[in-house]
Amino acid sequence: MKNVPGVNKLDNASFYTLFMHNLNRLYFGKRYLAGKINELIDLASFRSLKLGLEEFAEDLEKQIDRMDAIYKIIGEKPSDENCNPIKSIIRDNFCLDDPQNSAVVNDTDIMLYLQMLEHINITACHMLKLLADKLNNTEVKQLLIECFDEAVDNDGLFGLISKEYLGVE
Repeated sequence: MKNVPGVNKLDNASFYTLFMHNLNRLYFGKRYLAGKINELIDLASFRSLKLGLEEFAEDLEKQIDRMDAIYKIIGEKPSDENCNPIKSIIRDNFCLDDPQNSAVVNDTDIMLYLQMLEHINITACHMLKLLADKLNNTEVKQLLIECFDEAVDNDGLFGLISKEYLGVE
């Protein structure tokens, strides 16, 4: 590791704290989204988007199950005690409490913000994989790789749905 102020001084306990902090944020963000996914499915007007959201809902449950397995492996319980920015993105950007009057706006918002969330998930899973590596936990890393791969696939799915919806190549 290069000389980076502060990072060179981190020990395994510090890496573990970072791992738990990021795992909790990702976990509770996904749980919150899973609790709102049916509202998004109902809000969507485009058939391909509804089908994509249903597939996404199944993937969310698999990812939550994997993270539950991670908590079990490391002997921890999830903690939602700190601010969760993913929840804020879902609440604020999907406007579930105040839907738009236009199906086009609702559909494009769903496509846009789900892709944005998947980019956050991709980055978060990448960070967690790096931390799992640092903590020498290959079983946890494998579960995170599976979550990462699914997030990449879902990002691609919603990209394709967006192209179909907008009629662009």
